[in-house]
Amino acid sequence: MLTNNYNCLGYEVFADQLEKLPKDGKTVINTINQYSYCMAEEDETFKAALKSSDILLPDGVGIVAAAKFLNGYQFKKISGADLHDYLLKDLNEKGGSCFYLGSSPATLQKIEKRLKKEYPNIKGHFFSPPYKKEFTPEENQEMIDRVNAVNPDVLFVGMTAPKQEKWTIANKSFLNARYICSIGAVFDFYAGTVKRPNKVWINLGLEWLGRMVAEPRRLYKRYMLYGPIFAYKLVQEKLNTNKSTLNEVRPEAQIITINSLNDNYTAA
Repeated sequence: MLTNNYNCLGYEVFADQLEKLPKDGKTVINTINQYSYCMAEEDETFKAALKSSDILLPDGVGIVAAAKFLNGYQFKKISGADLHDYLLKDLNEKGGSCFYLGSSPATLQKIEKRLKKEYPNIKGHFFSPPYKKEFTPEENQEMIDRVNAVNPDVLFVGMTAPKQEKWTIANKSFLNARYICSIGAVFDFYAGTVKRPNKVWINLGLEWLGRMVAEPRRLYKRYMLYGPIFAYKLVQEKLNTNKSTLNEVRPEAQIITINSLNDNYTAA
């Protein structure tokens, strides 16, 4: 199934409804926001992972605003939490299965408890990998083996960015799951260990502010430092686009040939 994508700042961003997600094959779903965009500008491996995603969701008002500012294109923000909610409802209706890979054992226990209560038809599986910057080959293989032992319809990966995006792309071909989704903070949201801002904040496009107020020490740099950096990059992109447009439409000098009885000359 073809999806409606929009090229925003060099990334093919999903600009469709979640109902239009591919139904066949294996699909890696990652997200992009202003923070991950700025990080990717400093990390080529992360940038390549985002660009290699089968679906890249606009998980942030910054990306939505960027599309409108640059080209007047409008689409809706789709967060990792939106994706998680949509897939769980779909799995529950079909009696499907999912696997949560990431976070701590305590957080996974809370997810399992809530999942059984809210979506009793879903077969849930869980594994907490070692908390470290890089996995050994043995640790990586164990994660792959645990996922493939149950062949889940959906694999949710929660290792925080950019680690989770790099991991899903690097291991896509080895994993037996229809959807492979990097959803990071959603593990904590669903477990209740971190409270997601209420719908008032979300509907106003201020979820980022609600999260920063709740976790200022962890998120201050993400929004207050990288926010202005992202805005600066947007202005640069707009100026470059306008300059290119002017160069494309600038008329070429016309060559006029004037013939007279005594001479021949051209004027531009």
